[in-house]
Amino acid sequence: MDSPWIIGSVNTPVGNVPIVGTKLCFADNLGMWKARWGINRNRYSVAPGLYAVGNPTQDSPVLVSANYKLSFDHLRSRMDGRSAWILVLDTRGINVWCAAGKGTFGTDEIVKKVSLSGLKDIVSHRRLIVPQLGATGVAAHDVKLRCGFSVVYGPVRANDLPEFIDAGFSATPEMRRVRFNFIDRVVLIPVELVSGMKYAVLIALFFFLSAGLGPGIYSTSRAVSDGAWAVLLILGAFITGAVLTPALLPWLPGRAFSIKGLWIGLICAIVASYYMRGSLNASGWLLTSIAWGFIFVAITSMVALNFTGASTYTSLSGVRREMRAAIPLISLSCVSGILLWIVSRFI
Repeated sequence: MDSPWIIGSVNTPVGNVPIVGTKLCFADNLGMWKARWGINRNRYSVAPGLYAVGNPTQDSPVLVSANYKLSFDHLRSRMDGRSAWILVLDTRGINVWCAAGKGTFGTDEIVKKVSLSGLKDIVSHRRLIVPQLGATGVAAHDVKLRCGFSVVYGPVRANDLPEFIDAGFSATPEMRRVRFNFIDRVVLIPVELVSGMKYAVLIALFFFLSAGLGPGIYSTSRAVSDGAWAVLLILGAFITGAVLTPALLPWLPGRAFSIKGLWIGLICAIVASYYMRGSLNASGWLLTSIAWGFIFVAITSMVALNFTGASTYTSLSGVRREMRAAIPLISLSCVSGILLWIVSRFI
């Protein structure tokens, strides 16, 4: 009740139920921004249970949501000017779609929360509106059998909920369509950068130290001068891959994500090769260019492969199949690039 997004309570036969606001405050927007950048993202959740929006009655619809606060905030903010009950499941702070795949947004949890909240004594109807993206974890017939509530699958997006409710809980084909447009993809870029940056920094540190290799075996001054350039190349390839993969995903050639990332790596290699052309002799330039080509392709392909976990284009079985084929090739490309780069240090 001390949370800024709780604005009061409504008295019900089973006790007071918190009323949540539909206007996101500064703390909500700050929390959303932090979650997008991976700051305390694993702890960004609300307490499971029953909440109210507006001034709900026993006839008001019951909306089921996850306790990931980003999902919860998105839902309540779309119910401005309306009244409803929100049944929040304990999904361990994971969004609806991912939690459904993991099993935490599922039949057992719905039945459990319906019982614990005393929902049967609060509403006169027996209908739960469940997000369509949670359908993989919910067996509607089991929910009906075990707790008496029918499951109605709502639209993919919370934006369409008001229209869906007004239409008598009927969804249009467009409401059922899963989209993954440009905005949907680019909002995921910050967390992709944050989650992968620590690995990119470690790889960059390896290349910084290895840059001292060359005639005379090892030179500290060479490590500083050439190492700075190597760090710039590694971090540049990682950032380019993490940004361009989501932004250009539908237009990058290939079906596999690792193949899509390969093209970005080749572009990075061409740009780097162009800028290195005047600083090395012909044989050194060629070998170094090939080495960085292998390294860039390994980095950007791996970054793209990691993005499968955020995309609506993929399935678990498809990702596993791609990983079995891509990981050995990415590893080979990485090792080949490192060996060629070390050899080029002596030319």
